[in-house]
Amino acid sequence: MGDFRPGPPQLRPGRALAHTTGASGSGSPHRSDGRSPQTPRGARRSDPDGRPGTTPPVPGRPTSFLRFPLAGLLGLLGLLGLPALLFALITWQVVAHGPLLRLDSRLSSALVRPDRFSELLSDLGNVQVAVPVLVLVIAYVARRGRATGTDRWWLPPTAAAALMALVPAVIVPLKDFTARPGTPAVPPAVGYFPSGHTATAAIAYGSATLLLLPWLTSAAARRTAVAVGAALVLGVSYGLVRRGYHWPLDVVASWCLATVLLTSLRLLLSRSTRRSSSGTPSSRTGPS
Repeated sequence: MGDFRPGPPQLRPGRALAHTTGASGSGSPHRSDGRSPQTPRGARRSDPDGRPGTTPPVPGRPTSFLRFPLAGLLGLLGLLGLPALLFALITWQVVAHGPLLRLDSRLSSALVRPDRFSELLSDLGNVQVAVPVLVLVIAYVARRGRATGTDRWWLPPTAAAALMALVPAVIVPLKDFTARPGTPAVPPAVGYFPSGHTATAAIAYGSATLLLLPWLTSAAARRTAVAVGAALVLGVSYGLVRRGYHWPLDVVASWCLATVLLTSLRLLLSRSTRRSSSGTPSSRTGPS
């Protein structure tokens, strides 16, 4: 009756060990790996999903499918759906001359103070300035990718160039459709919505940043690249509104469009990077 106790059996004092590690036969009640032969369920290691089980996890749905898709889906919805919805709302207000335009007009009146500095900032969104920056980055990334033998090295530069070429194809028809007049600070004309300078700057500097990130080795360098790209886009946006070249809503609408386009580019580049990594010899074989 003394042996019927809860928990794993214990060695009695003086009992001989009849076998060594890995041998069969009676003797030590402990396994060769040091664990008891019948581990209580509450003490078993949980699998990566937090459920009691074995290690590695028992066959079933992949852990990554259980953990990440909901968060990834919500993030994707936020980066694609919300900007698209906001752009549709602003466009509707511009076309319908809704109450949002009155707020936009008051905000513009409070912000417009033309000066040389704001004009210089707005010039950073010119095609003659922003596009050559992107071209230089495309050439650098293409050269690095080809020199290092990166699989599908041509895809990121080509995708960024195609995205830049898509900007006027999207912006010009929208300008013709909305036919929004400019601010009092510019000559009377229509076609100011959305801001072409803002879209050009956002896509050019944003795409250049996305192309450079995989080639930057330190976290500090990547943070610096993102900060510089964001500062350039914000500087152009501020200069356009401050100088009176655009209404604030013109700029915000271009931010929304650029967010959708750059998120799509980021997704494409991420898939390309994963495929390239899975195709390298080091990813197909174990460590040497």
